[in-house]
Amino acid sequence: MRIIATAAAAILLTAPTAGPQAPRPLSRADALDAALARGARLGLARSDTTLAAADVTSAHALPNPSLSASYSKSVPQLHLTAEFPIDYASVRSTRIQAADAGRVAAGFRFAFDRASVALDADTSYTRAVAALEHATLSRRNALDADSLRKLAVARRADGDASDLEVELATLNAGQQANIAADDSSAAVSSLLDLQSLIGEATDRVAIQPSDSLAMPPDALTPARVDSTLPVGAAAMSLHAADLGAALERRSIWGMPSVLVGLETRDPTGAERGILPTLGFSLPFPLLDKNRGAIAVADAERDRAQAELALARVETEADIARAARLRQLALAKIARDTTLIADANRLSSMALDAYREGASTIPTVLEAQRNAREQRGQLIDDLAAAWIATAELRVFQLTPSSLPPK
Repeated sequence: MRIIATAAAAILLTAPTAGPQAPRPLSRADALDAALARGARLGLARSDTTLAAADVTSAHALPNPSLSASYSKSVPQLHLTAEFPIDYASVRSTRIQAADAGRVAAGFRFAFDRASVALDADTSYTRAVAALEHATLSRRNALDADSLRKLAVARRADGDASDLEVELATLNAGQQANIAADDSSAAVSSLLDLQSLIGEATDRVAIQPSDSLAMPPDALTPARVDSTLPVGAAAMSLHAADLGAALERRSIWGMPSVLVGLETRDPTGAERGILPTLGFSLPFPLLDKNRGAIAVADAERDRAQAELALARVETEADIARAARLRQLALAKIARDTTLIADANRLSSMALDAYREGASTIPTVLEAQRNAREQRGQLIDDLAAAWIATAELRVFQLTPSSLPPK
């Protein structure tokens, strides 16, 4: 009895508190919205999109002119020159296209990171609901085990049961009480993990999931791997790297400039007024043909190509794994429904037979154990189906499936 009392106390201590600070209901949709609004992981992804937008702004920028003034003893003595760099049209166009491709790639990565944050919250929510249902099931099992113990004690008082049966029932009741305490503690831990993901304080349980583990929603229509967000981002990064390599090759010849100026002040009086000057400058690639920048751009292009191949392989594997796990979980759920009905029926039959003296306590314990395990298996299979469905939706996201901005 001391074991049962201790376990019951642990259940009460770990259970959510009631009163002024009672946990508030939280739906799955609200949990996802909170994770997206407060998630710290999105900050880094958002900074990448900001950086890509800044690169586009830089690519559109025009080179600034420069103004120089000088004095000489030779006449004319005052010199003023303005230099206007001329951006090659092909170089400017390639630079802008590369920046635009980088911006699109960053947008795809941000959308996938955002979906991944929502997936973490969705998975955590599912696990919290499953942990709560396991805790509820364990508490009910502990009560059933204690009822069986009381029945065994009553039968022994009537002379229909032995001390061994009472000891077995007492041991089983203590074990189920301990399991209930562990499951209650695990449920609290799952709730606190969920609160951490959605930006809630974790010093106490503040939420109570309001959604149950019903059948998961249908999966998205299978999408081609090349149309998914990770592969699309990698493909756009490769396109940007290709344009970057072309840009560096077109930049071998430096930017030419037009020089416009004037000269004045001749103390001798031989030259009067302002004398205009006009010139043209062209950097000549004699010592440096931009080999270093070209080599770096080629290496970045090769890396982007390897990342695209890796993204295709990983995305295809992720989709296949999630689809396989979802199909397996759904098949198990269909079997669990029948098996639970059979296990509950056998458990009820064994308990009735024990009350009538036509069965022994080990038979009842075995029947109840099978029923407990089958009910717990259904919870696990439903959770697995929800998680696999959520993963499949994220892995199959395409740019066309994103909400409009």
